[in-house]
Amino acid sequence: MMNIKNLTVLGTGTMGHGIALLSAKAGLNVVMYGRSDASLDRGFNSIKADLSRLKDEGELADNESEEILIKIKGAETIEDAVKDADFVIESLAENLELKQRIFKQLDELCPPEVILASNTSGLSPTAIAKNTKHPERAVIAHFWNPPQLIPLVEVVPGEKTSQDTMKITMDWAEFIGKKAVRMEKECLGFIGNRLQLALLREALYIVEKGWAKPEEVDKAMEYGHGRRLPVTGPLCSADLGGLDIFNNIATYLFKDLCNYTEPSKLMKDKVEAGNLGSKSGQGFYNWSPEDLKEKQMERTEILLYFLKKDAQKNK
Repeated sequence: MMNIKNLTVLGTGTMGHGIALLSAKAGLNVVMYGRSDASLDRGFNSIKADLSRLKDEGELADNESEEILIKIKGAETIEDAVKDADFVIESLAENLELKQRIFKQLDELCPPEVILASNTSGLSPTAIAKNTKHPERAVIAHFWNPPQLIPLVEVVPGEKTSQDTMKITMDWAEFIGKKAVRMEKECLGFIGNRLQLALLREALYIVEKGWAKPEEVDKAMEYGHGRRLPVTGPLCSADLGGLDIFNNIATYLFKDLCNYTEPSKLMKDKVEAGNLGSKSGQGFYNWSPEDLKEKQMERTEILLYFLKKDAQKNK
């Protein structure tokens, strides 16, 4: 980590601005790339809003916000953004061809020792680095949304990613305050999204079958698994409950679980009808602006609570 002083973030959206904020908060010099003044303005306004929220929650001292902002510069060309970079993380649109073009360009612009990371939520690191001459320095560092509140970063190697690249990326994620999870090999969706989509598939199936309403499924998760998952993941829960018991349940329940290999018809029908959830105002729930704001604030409060718990544990 001592070799990483200057970080470049490509992208000013939800993930890009959050990664920039976290890295500057940890003391790194950050350049945030956006394609236009408007894009950079959105990114910096989002950073200021997040800093204000953290300050209101007592997570930042009065003078810290300005110190963090001073460490973040904007750039409108990739060439300018990476000219002094020790580490680059790309957080642009989730499009493989775009990422391949960007990584080819970065590979040509940056010295071989500069690590090139992508914040993709599921694309293959091997495929992203396909057109590079130095695929050993390409890696995935998948932050979870919102990155300034969720600790998880999944670090995923491609077929040719070096051990040094993995170690430095893990160290960087930990240095900026994240909980880095190392994967030994790449797979679609990595760990988090595979688990998330498996859970969503079964939740949709329960609703499709008419066994329970959507709000009851969510309550079962919030007041059951949700209460212990912050402390015990699924494998730890199985150990604590007894593998013999979980094995017995699996003998009859596995065969009855949803095994769809295509997206749920229930979800597909909603998407085709334009009911996309909070972004359209209707999905499984009706989302008025007031309801959405209330739920987002509730989520933020819970995530900040756990951030404070994590900070106390790490002292």
